Amino acid sequence: MEKAGTRIYAEPSPDALLAAYRKMVVGRRFDEQATALARQGRLAVHPSSLGQEACQVGAALTLRATDWLFPTYRDCVALVSRGIDPVEALTLLRGDGHCGYDPVRHRTAPQCTPLATHTAHATGLAHAERLKGADTVALALVGDGATSEGDFHEALNLAGVLRAPVVFLVQNNGYAISVPLSDQCAAPSLAYKGVGYGVRAEQVDGNDAAAVLAVLTRAVEDARAGVGPWLVEAHTYRMGPHTSADDPSRYRSPEETEAWRDRDPIARLESALRERGLLTDDDVKAVAAEADQYAADVRERLAVDPDLDPLALFDHVFSAPTPHLAEQRAALRAELEGR
Repeated sequence: MEKAGTRIYAEPSPDALLAAYRKMVVGRRFDEQATALARQGRLAVHPSSLGQEACQVGAALTLRATDWLFPTYRDCVALVSRGIDPVEALTLLRGDGHCGYDPVRHRTAPQCTPLATHTAHATGLAHAERLKGADTVALALVGDGATSEGDFHEALNLAGVLRAPVVFLVQNNGYAISVPLSDQCAAPSLAYKGVGYGVRAEQVDGNDAAAVLAVLTRAVEDARAGVGPWLVEAHTYRMGPHTSADDPSRYRSPEETEAWRDRDPIARLESALRERGLLTDDDVKAVAAEADQYAADVRERLAVDPDLDPLALFDHVFSAPTPHLAEQRAALRAELEGR
């Protein structure tokens, strides 16, 4: 329902808010553990999601099991919130494989490191599913820096023309690595980029879990009903470095980061739930204990070195191996056998 140019959103149910709280707490603890593992050398690198949990959990909870999620390299919290095994979610970052989980089983595309290339895949899959008669929705997670890439604009243009059932969630955390938003885009907001392509656009406080759930639920429902694609710009903040190899003090001040701590998405949701009598001290302790156990399991399992087959590098590159791949595989096999 629209009113005076303003969209009206349904308030998430108490159960949805409690589920979001639990997944956000567990997700943050998982992220903290992954950051520690990167420092210990157990992961090659880790891009922290600290501060962006409301966006990632909101995206996971809004989708049905039959919908598709298209994540970026920073979206491990979204992966585990969707039910993917945490060790499988970290396989890419450990360097064990291109993707540790089964994309078809989880209806989750492999994490995308090249900026914005997955947005066109999301649009194409959503359109293809509709042609097959399915009511599938694709949701693509995007960083603010990715909106400056050509692939992003091509995906939006195609989505607008086809009215594809796809939702683009832009997690605007203020920086593309070290480049602030003001040096990336002169538009009043990134949501305007949707308007330019005939894609419904909205802005939301990305640190307000209830607001994120409300807007994404409406966006996904509209896409599923054939209303057309949406672009949602979530204003949030990356509390940690770009990756474990980054030093954010070189391009932003401690005061800026500290100011965003007052808008911590987990603390805000916890406070709101307590005020409504939906969350008690015992509940908070129980979720924290669950999160600690989850992190301990990840830590224990990642302490074991994987047994990898170097020849698996050639699997799943193409449905049928090309002559060049077969030749390279044979060469590697010969080298391994000649050791």
